[in-house]
Amino acid sequence: MLLAIDAGNTNIKFALFDGLEIKARWRIATDSRRTGDEYAVWLLQLLDLEGVDRADVTDVIISTVVPRALHNLQVLSSKYFGLEALVAGRGPVSWGLELDVDEPQNVGSDRACNATAAHAAHSGNLIVISFGTATTFDHVTPTGAYRGGIIAPGINLSLDALVAAAAKLPRIAIEAPADDNVIGRTTESQMLIGVYWGYVAMIEGLISRMKRQIAETVTVVATGGLAVLFQQHAHLFDAVDGDLTLRGLALLYARRDGRV
Repeated sequence: MLLAIDAGNTNIKFALFDGLEIKARWRIATDSRRTGDEYAVWLLQLLDLEGVDRADVTDVIISTVVPRALHNLQVLSSKYFGLEALVAGRGPVSWGLELDVDEPQNVGSDRACNATAAHAAHSGNLIVISFGTATTFDHVTPTGAYRGGIIAPGINLSLDALVAAAAKLPRIAIEAPADDNVIGRTTESQMLIGVYWGYVAMIEGLISRMKRQIAETVTVVATGGLAVLFQQHAHLFDAVDGDLTLRGLALLYARRDGRV
């Protein structure tokens, strides 16, 4: 089986693949100081709970937007699985799509993985929105080329900035409001309305602007850990797949020797 690792700014996701099918998935908070040994203590217990022996893991592939985390994840692979980890975008798992932007070397590996998986699952022009520490909007062409996009602060970052800068505002939990009311009667409800519905308005506005610029029929695909906050708004997205980055990693692995 393939162990795919997606190291993001907030969480690191691990998934076991049998071919292109996810058999198990786990996540842990991102901490670039965490050692390979610490990852192993946590991960090997989870594998055992799933009835998976470490010898069943035949390859490891990593995508990371946290450079300092890469070394320790590579140590995890080599020391505990006896495998040299493949790194997305390098060597035999180089991107199988055109990065049609001015600075292709700066495209995040998560965004390239998302583009790869979304193009494999959907035809035509795509807007891929990933909700995480940052919220990214990416355009993928009908031929699978990555044409660039938008980077916006994630909804949690927006709330963090508000609370940090306004001394009397409390920290609140972000959740989908119970109704469409946008006139709050308490400080907390007004904050939730502002952050949540303001964010929905941003999503709607940026999708609309991207569609006008693309000027063709577009499929909108959402992913990321926070996509669940917005998936009730059916008009926003045509598809939601929280595992898109991991699926992109599995596709890169399968394509390295022409399996798909």
